[in-house]
Amino acid sequence: MSDNQTLTAALRNAEQVLPVFILDPALLCSLYMSERRLAFLLGGLRALDEDLRSRGSKLIVREGRPAEELAKLQTETGAEAVFAEADVSPYARRRDEEVASQLTLRLHGGVTIMPPEAVHRQDGAPYTVFTPFSRTWKTLSQPTLAELEPAPARIPTPPGVAGMHLESEVLKRVNFVASEFPPGETEAQRRLERFMERALCAYATDRDRMDLDGTSRLSPYLRFGMLSARQAAATAIGARRQFRRCDDVRGAETWFNEILWREFYSTILYHFPHVRRGSFRREFNAIPWRNDPEEFRAWQEGRTGYPVVDAAMRQLRATGWMHNRARMIVASFLTKDLLIDWRWGERYFMEQLLDGDPASNNGGWQWAAGTGTDAAPYFRIFNPVLQGERFDPEGAYIRRWVPELQRAPAAVTHRPWTMPEPMQREIGCMIGVDYPAPVVDHSMARERTLAAYKAAKG
Repeated sequence: MSDNQTLTAALRNAEQVLPVFILDPALLCSLYMSERRLAFLLGGLRALDEDLRSRGSKLIVREGRPAEELAKLQTETGAEAVFAEADVSPYARRRDEEVASQLTLRLHGGVTIMPPEAVHRQDGAPYTVFTPFSRTWKTLSQPTLAELEPAPARIPTPPGVAGMHLESEVLKRVNFVASEFPPGETEAQRRLERFMERALCAYATDRDRMDLDGTSRLSPYLRFGMLSARQAAATAIGARRQFRRCDDVRGAETWFNEILWREFYSTILYHFPHVRRGSFRREFNAIPWRNDPEEFRAWQEGRTGYPVVDAAMRQLRATGWMHNRARMIVASFLTKDLLIDWRWGERYFMEQLLDGDPASNNGGWQWAAGTGTDAAPYFRIFNPVLQGERFDPEGAYIRRWVPELQRAPAAVTHRPWTMPEPMQREIGCMIGVDYPAPVVDHSMARERTLAAYKAAKG
């Protein structure tokens, strides 16, 4: 409700507004659909309906093709126009074109802070590298807290509609593993406030530590508009201007840049829709992936024998969320240690993540695989042991998600196969029995991957 540019535009241009959400079968039945993410969405819609009712309105929910359902509602209510958020994915743009061909459709911002066509090079071409993109973005008008739209106190319902029985889907509760992320705008605002008070100043130094609560954990709320990206950016900008200590300023600036990465990947998807099906750098479509299904299952289930990889994958399966540093580690491991197609990992993440977003998820996977725009070089291959030791130095993250290693000394937590057999017996964790031996030798895998990528480039 807060800083909803579409709602604000509708209220400014019409005397009455009818809030509507269409459950689109094309998305509900997609291979990328997540039951966990659907439950989060439905929970957010229930919270939105309660909020709307407190303001004299209500949410109408329909399921079907958006163009057809909106046309039916127009006939039922006499509505003159449809106000909606502009989206960047290829499907969303086709959907909106279909709606616009039948109805008066007015699209407004919200998914991104700035329209994807607004940030470009001097010759009009889109940026394909983040740093110049962010520099140009920052020269444009930056959002401020003062310009955010407050939630309206009242939302006038059309007189004839108030007493009309409009069909609306019952927002069912989907069974899924209990989440650490309660849906709704109230929780999003609470988390933003808590992050500002407790973690923003140290964000630059703590954000990569998997054993610390150093991130905002706002991504699911940004994904579903329970918190506007513009509010997040304005909050970061305001904090950066307010802080006096260099480290505090650096924390706010670093978080602001993370928000801009989200903008960047949305812009890439808008201008280069082929990335949804293949590599941005098309030469890497020729990589000879191994795609071993058993190794892929071991990665999914958190039993690769590399503790930091296994901890991250178990966290994902249990909560629907994963620390960003952990996302980079497991993506590098899948693509460059196991030489499995990044699209396998991208799809699995979309099946699991509460914050699964087509643009950011695709961009992150192609960055890790070295196949995308502004990607990590193909020869940059994360060592999972060194990554774990650096970003979980005492092994606290490992011990939380890999209980088999609960009693392992910190010195060997990230390389348990090096434990002498007497130590394994002492802590009750025999490698190869209670916890798997490494599924692959990292040094060998690194050389194998370098050869595969060089062959594709050649």
